[in-house]
Amino acid sequence: MNLSLIQNYAQQILASDVSGHDYWHLQRVAHLAQNLARQEQQLSPQQNDLLLASSYLHDTIDEKLVPDVQQALLKGREILRQAGLQEEQVELVTTAIQHLSYAANLEGPYPLPLFAQYVQDADRLDALGAIGIARAFAYGASHQQPIYDPHIPPIKLHSKTEYRQHQTSTINHFYEKLLSLQETMNTSAGQKIAQQRTKILTDFLAEFQAEWRGEK
Repeated sequence: MNLSLIQNYAQQILASDVSGHDYWHLQRVAHLAQNLARQEQQLSPQQNDLLLASSYLHDTIDEKLVPDVQQALLKGREILRQAGLQEEQVELVTTAIQHLSYAANLEGPYPLPLFAQYVQDADRLDALGAIGIARAFAYGASHQQPIYDPHIPPIKLHSKTEYRQHQTSTINHFYEKLLSLQETMNTSAGQKIAQQRTKILTDFLAEFQAEWRGEK
């Protein structure tokens, strides 16, 4: 597989992103997904190729980031073919990346193949920990969300539409989504890291709330 072709395409599509979904996010997901897979030693070299392709392409079809999802899918399939993947592999990758996101699974988890489970875990882990905090505020700022508004309570989200359209703040996003991600991990390796990174979030939120109240 010509990975450089896929990487260059992804870099081109997300070159101007400032919401935390830039090329470096894709690279972190790819590296972490490989790390998770190595810990559990369950993927063949061919499956590892699918893992890498999915890692670098998963946000190139995100409706938040591209103007035409169907056109982006067609282009993604073309890039995968040019990179040397067989038609069956192209279908596996494109199906996986359409079902990785948190929003796509709000009404029920999609049964992903193992290579995509590592990618999904890595993608969600990148929303946790120190980088997750930084990405949350980058995303909030790019969408004109307030840092925090105590008059806007966090809500339990039930659908993709609700997730995309409800009124919220960046701090609410921690309670509405980020703190629950550790419960959605597919793999044992992912669960272990999620616990560590979630503690970083809870420690940050405790400090934030204390400072907000003027206690510290």
